[in-house]
Amino acid sequence: MMKYIKNISIFVLAVCTAVLASSCEDGTDEFLVSETAPVLLSDLSINNIELDPVNVNNPAMTLTWTEANYGQQATVNYNIEIAADEAFTNPTTASSVSGNNTATLSVSELNSAAGTLGLPPFAWNTLYARVVSSLGTQNGIAVASNSISFMVFPYFNYPFDDYYLVGNGVAPGWDNNANNPALFRDAGNQNLYHYTGFFTNSSGDFGEGRFKVLESRGLWQPQWGVTDNEGDDVIKTGGDIAGNPGTQGSDPGRFGVASSGYYHFTINFGDQSYTMEPYDASGATDFTSMEIQGSATTIAAMTQSSFDSHIWNIPSVRLVPGELQFVTNTGSSWGGSTEFSGQATEGGSIPVVVEDDYEVWFNDLDGRYILIPLNL
Repeated sequence: MMKYIKNISIFVLAVCTAVLASSCEDGTDEFLVSETAPVLLSDLSINNIELDPVNVNNPAMTLTWTEANYGQQATVNYNIEIAADEAFTNPTTASSVSGNNTATLSVSELNSAAGTLGLPPFAWNTLYARVVSSLGTQNGIAVASNSISFMVFPYFNYPFDDYYLVGNGVAPGWDNNANNPALFRDAGNQNLYHYTGFFTNSSGDFGEGRFKVLESRGLWQPQWGVTDNEGDDVIKTGGDIAGNPGTQGSDPGRFGVASSGYYHFTINFGDQSYTMEPYDASGATDFTSMEIQGSATTIAAMTQSSFDSHIWNIPSVRLVPGELQFVTNTGSSWGGSTEFSGQATEGGSIPVVVEDDYEVWFNDLDGRYILIPLNL
């Protein structure tokens, strides 16, 4: 009986070896493709497109083109590229379709493309469109079509998020709608926010000196804090952040300081981390008044925080395209080179690129500023 089983095993092994050997032979047909002629992109029926900031999901433009032919029955990818110049120096991909030779861009998609290309809002600008055909997940054998031009009148799309402090370690206490101080967005990293200022913890109690970060005044969610649950959220100088609903369905723990003083707080929503470091404010100038001036506004006085004398604020002021500076009671003038947020230096000017009512914050300790549009 054992000899019989052994013979069967040898036979099966021989068959498997033969099958394996035959499978190694290249008997498949080669998949050959040829570079397609450029597809032909048709002209638009309307060449002047004014984008409506209210009905952003409405269609803005429909593009049609001839089909690419790569010599095989394969699905072709089509990328719709938009550029600010006919040479397509720095194009942006507004949409992508596969196996179809037509695409419709919504108002928001076209406006986003215009903003990515740096076009000024509320003005007529020339844009160029083309279709780039390709094959496969790696977009192989890409071939660009002819280009067409059209005029577009984009609206402004404020691309940033803003955040506010709440807690018994900061000015508003645990009131989520009390002119809560805004965090200052980093000019070079839109995920990174700073706040250099006074934090209080007069008793040293475990529940004192605490704060969280809100995305909207008057709403408790979304809120951001530490990954530890309340009660286990010991005060640390840095670590990971958690958010409801950013990372979880329950509220995060609290940031905090162990004693009253000046600190530099950072929170990075890119890598979801934070730091809290002591800050030496002993040599800082105590200004008694602060104004904004410049071609973007009439002279407007800022309000000094009663909690922290280095924090200044205007809840609402009308700004128009131009520039502005922060002017102190000593006559010194401060400004920065970046719109909406940045770090001011003496003698600089802050560009204002779009008219709106703005909430303005300025920190005279580190020169950071933020201009938050209220209607965009």
